[in-house]
Amino acid sequence: MDPPGYLLFLLLLPGSCSGCGTLSLPLLAGLVAADAVMSLLIVGVVFVCMRPHGRPAQEDGRVYINMPGRG
Repeated sequence: MDPPGYLLFLLLLPGSCSGCGTLSLPLLAGLVAADAVMSLLIVGVVFVCMRPHGRPAQEDGRVYINMPGRG
């Protein structure tokens, strides 16, 4: 089986593309800006979802013999 790096190299090779043109500078800048905004949005959503919610757990007053630090 081929290693993954070899497959990636094959995908990056230029192929025959009739009618393909270069990207204009404003379009390229817009794509980069949209990518940055989406990345920041994903990071923000992950940050909000991973934040601890509510009050911290309170001690229940039980003695745990086999759990160091709790009894």
